[in-house]
Amino acid sequence: MNILLISTCDYLHHPVPSRHHAIFEELATRHAVHVPHFHVSQGEARETRLTVHEATRFPVQKPLLHYTLNAPCHYRVIREIIRDHGIDLVTGAHVLAGTAMVRAARKYGVPVVFDLSDWFPDSAAAYYRNRGLVWLIRNGVYAITRYNLDHSDRITTVSPGLVTKLRRLGYETTLVTNGVDTDFFKPMDGRQQRAALGIDADAFVIGFAGAVERWYALDELIRALPAILERRDDACLLIVGGSLFTDYQDELKRLAARLGVADRVVFTGTVAYRALPAYIAPMDVCTIPLAPPQWVDIALPNKFFEYSACGKPILSTPIPDVIGMGGGHLFIYRDRDEFVRITGELMERSPRYDIRIEEHSWKNKAREFEAIFTSVLAEKGSR
Repeated sequence: MNILLISTCDYLHHPVPSRHHAIFEELATRHAVHVPHFHVSQGEARETRLTVHEATRFPVQKPLLHYTLNAPCHYRVIREIIRDHGIDLVTGAHVLAGTAMVRAARKYGVPVVFDLSDWFPDSAAAYYRNRGLVWLIRNGVYAITRYNLDHSDRITTVSPGLVTKLRRLGYETTLVTNGVDTDFFKPMDGRQQRAALGIDADAFVIGFAGAVERWYALDELIRALPAILERRDDACLLIVGGSLFTDYQDELKRLAARLGVADRVVFTGTVAYRALPAYIAPMDVCTIPLAPPQWVDIALPNKFFEYSACGKPILSTPIPDVIGMGGGHLFIYRDRDEFVRITGELMERSPRYDIRIEEHSWKNKAREFEAIFTSVLAEKGSR
């Protein structure tokens, strides 16, 4: 089939690949997949099997301004791809570009599968701190998201919590959770990477891998570090990743210096995604410190699958869908004292895990989407 994907981000340059990268690169091995390029990120372009169509007239770096200024261009390019390349089905997830997607698809009678990868009204506002601007963005994005969902033939989403939220809003959805490349993320020896990072071979490493943004309470991990160091003075915090659009990482560095633990916190900055398993390998425990209450009830972070595939114990805030995934390697903390206590227990035991995660491989997720697309096209053909 001929598929048009509208990605949530800059498909070529965004430093952290999304679920769309993993799923549609796999689907492109047996289908023709097209994607418009929203050039909002910097960095080296990734290789891709997809056919890429430039859709950026104004390469502005701020997302809100970028997608607003380029909205007419996005609609034109999406419409031309559908018209000129025999597109059978359009899928994707975006706010303004999502509206361009559904309008262009309706013009040519092409079905739309909207893949809601998170709750856009909250995620779009998460980068801003001005209350008035947050209110404006949240309510504006809410209205646009409802329009996009109302004009889609099928809705998919990433977590049971988001399925429930959407059902309360009157939408039935199909659950396709995130996944992991099980050939790539797997247990490995972290001693060489420890040495490269200047971490002692016997140190106890508390780790985080992901976007260094305020929706992850990494400041609370740093505030817990003095108490952890009282239990074990060779403990350290390894933060793998960088800030995307804010100065949160700089705030964390200043906090570590103010608390006198700067020498026990290692910031790698942004690393290539293909290098991520090697950076997880030195970690003795991996963390998911998700903070915003409006996200906790709908989140199932991809790092749960990545950490699990690497055989690591996970210390997470109480995220219902993560708790639902379960596993003997998962530990939940609700405050700083509990974080310190559980970390101390893991220091004493140093557990190792053999975690079966194959059912959540990206290849399986691609097959799930393929089945959904086939079903939607069959429904269209029967009308």
